[in-house]
Amino acid sequence: MSLTFPNRSRSYDEAGKRIRFVGHDGMFQISFSVAADAISKAPSGTATSEATYLAAFDTASNSIHDIASKAYARTRKSVYVLTAADFG
Repeated sequence: MSLTFPNRSRSYDEAGKRIRFVGHDGMFQISFSVAADAISKAPSGTATSEATYLAAFDTASNSIHDIASKAYARTRKSVYVLTAADFG
């Protein structure tokens, strides 16, 4: 099976400054987090709201899912944290 993202829900983790989302490989759920600074266009140190981060995620969701799929194809773990380096 390949990784799919049938559930479009996502949430913001204030403590970790990440957006969390899940993918599915058959019956297995794979947890992903993407660092907010990896997808936000806001300058570093700028006060940014949860809504801004979630909107940035929504705008880039196709490319985020592509990057998540590539990371999963390489290692097949159950938890991933994507950073700016993954988007470089």
